[in-house]
Amino acid sequence: MTIVKWCILIACLLPMMTALLPKVSSLKYSYKDGKYDNNNPREWASKLAGWQQRAMAAHSNGFEALPLFIGSVLVAQMGQGDPARIDTLAMAFVGLRVAYVAMYLMNLGTLRSLVWTAAVGTNVALLML
Repeated sequence: MTIVKWCILIACLLPMMTALLPKVSSLKYSYKDGKYDNNNPREWASKLAGWQQRAMAAHSNGFEALPLFIGSVLVAQMGQGDPARIDTLAMAFVGLRVAYVAMYLMNLGTLRSLVWTAAVGTNVALLML
């Protein structure tokens, strides 16, 4: 499997892993005290606070970022872009998205927005190849 395909796979799995964090952290509680409820996941998520709530927000944003990334990669490949450059930009996107999640969890809003902007910039660069 090529580097860019690995990057797409990781970018697709990252939002799911981000949502898994608060779910796993809730296992130590009873249902009454906030344990993850698979029968009512949205109701459970609506009651989260702190880093768990931010993790779920990062989860949603991760899925929102996917179409532009995948589309940008496909356009760059169809346009015969340099494969090494495509790989580098795809890896940069994934690295920035991991940093984005970390900034979200640490509640560093300004830095998170800068990282988000840089990740969007990698997509723009892919589209311009």
